[in-house]
Amino acid sequence: MIKKVSILALAGLFAMPALASAATNAELEAKIDELGYQIEDMQEESEAWNLASRIQLSGDFRSRYDWMEQERLVFDGVGGTEEITEKNSGIFTNRFRVNMRVKATENVEIKARLAMYKAWGMQDAPQGVGSFAFDGNSTRQVSDNALRVDRAFLNWNNIAGAPVWFSIGRRPTTDGPAAHLRMGMDNRMATPTAYMDWPFDGISMGYAYGNLFGIQDAPGRVRVCYGRGFENGVNVEDSNYASDTDFIGVSWDIYKKGSRLFYAQSFAAMDVFNYPDFDGDFVDMAFGGSDLLGITGAMGPRDNIGNIFHTSGVYMDKVANLNYFVEGGWSQTDPNELGMFNDVAVAPGTYSANTDNENGYSVWVGARYDLDDLGLKLGAEYNWGSEYWIAMTPGHDDMYSAKLAARGSVYELYMIYDLPSGEAVSKYGSAFMRIGYQHYDYDYAGGSDWNFKPYDLDDESMQAAAMAVGGMDTITERDQVYVTLEATF
Repeated sequence: MIKKVSILALAGLFAMPALASAATNAELEAKIDELGYQIEDMQEESEAWNLASRIQLSGDFRSRYDWMEQERLVFDGVGGTEEITEKNSGIFTNRFRVNMRVKATENVEIKARLAMYKAWGMQDAPQGVGSFAFDGNSTRQVSDNALRVDRAFLNWNNIAGAPVWFSIGRRPTTDGPAAHLRMGMDNRMATPTAYMDWPFDGISMGYAYGNLFGIQDAPGRVRVCYGRGFENGVNVEDSNYASDTDFIGVSWDIYKKGSRLFYAQSFAAMDVFNYPDFDGDFVDMAFGGSDLLGITGAMGPRDNIGNIFHTSGVYMDKVANLNYFVEGGWSQTDPNELGMFNDVAVAPGTYSANTDNENGYSVWVGARYDLDDLGLKLGAEYNWGSEYWIAMTPGHDDMYSAKLAARGSVYELYMIYDLPSGEAVSKYGSAFMRIGYQHYDYDYAGGSDWNFKPYDLDDESMQAAAMAVGGMDTITERDQVYVTLEATF
């Protein structure tokens, strides 16, 4: 018995390592399986992260306060004119924008920006602020609290391995050089100069080069651009208004390296409208009337009135802490038989169609000095526009009217202060406030309008004619102060 038990015990001793080994292998296999599941989960999470990381997000928020006082010409009730003072003791606005950039493939990307811009206490533009809403100022003037598409376009880069690209969509055509300096930004925010501050949909084809005409290390890029300024939709063949309004032109970074930019652009606005399709049937009715209701508007039916040619350029650079720029623009009208800059002062209820090609000119200069140790930037700008000057700026960022469209002079002083709020958490991050003062001194009425004669506001015989035109600006002077609190992220 003892012998039998001993034999069994000995057999058990021999079996124990095998049993232990089996148990160890089973545990090891289980752990390997568990580790495999964890690796799969990590791979899925990594793939999800990689997908998410394709989307680059940035944006900005701005709260702004504006005070304004202006002098306007009005009828005095006895056939003459008088100058009255108008004032807005304070308007507050909020603007919020989100930028995104997404890679679809190695060489195809989507860029977009959503924007909300509203006045405190309003779901519409307050009286006297901006102009009537239409496609050319969408997201750019005070409206409601809706988040709308400001920019959205597709870029196909490195076509056939060459420095050539194609782009289509809602274009990045607002806040161009050199407007970004006074907005507190160091980098260019749009392709065209600020003389073309008009959001529109279109196409561009571009080519980048490293050496300009054989000059070594002289990089730049040139683009051919097309855009739709107004879509007329379905209409009766051979009717008065049967053409869309289109833009076509060339945009050229002649030299762009570091802070130095030498840029020129030239475009034509073909078959321009006498007035656009405003957002709202009642507004359109006030301008053009309604055949259905038998109402005659102030400007009659919408119609094509000719072409406008526009050329502008800018040179800007930075020397030590001084940023500076010089910019100029030229516009020319090419009217059809309906005329542009028409004179309504001929006789009551009539006008003289001006079919001449009228030339307009503008000059814009400015500088900003950066006191980096103090987190302070000090700037000054001046611009002047001639009698027949046309700026394509319905998307301007000035509160009441575009300063670059002024037929006269505008002076501006501003200060930008970087808030002592700690280090930026990303390359997009900043927080600052701006304080600025603008003085508008108008010589001629009309601003960007190309329909009516730009009447001399200092000529008493012309003042009544300017006021007789519905919607024409007869402001002679304006003083404006603004304060902003802004953050980019």
